[in-house]
Amino acid sequence: MAESAKKVAQQTEERLEQVAENVRKRFAKLTEGRLGDTINEGRFADSVDHGVDQGRRESRDRRAR
Repeated sequence: MAESAKKVAQQTEERLEQVAENVRKRFAKLTEGRLGDTINEGRFADSVDHGVDQGRRESRDRRAR
């Protein structure tokens, strides 16, 4: 009986490892090419700076009124 329990436990562990690997692969596939990756690569560096400057300008315009 103990041997069959060990065998079942080993099979279960192997299946769980495979499930975990599949989840990691699917997560990587879902998140690849996302906006976060683009930002981390620095593709929007100028746009972000421009947006901050525009926000400051709009804030100054509101205070002047």
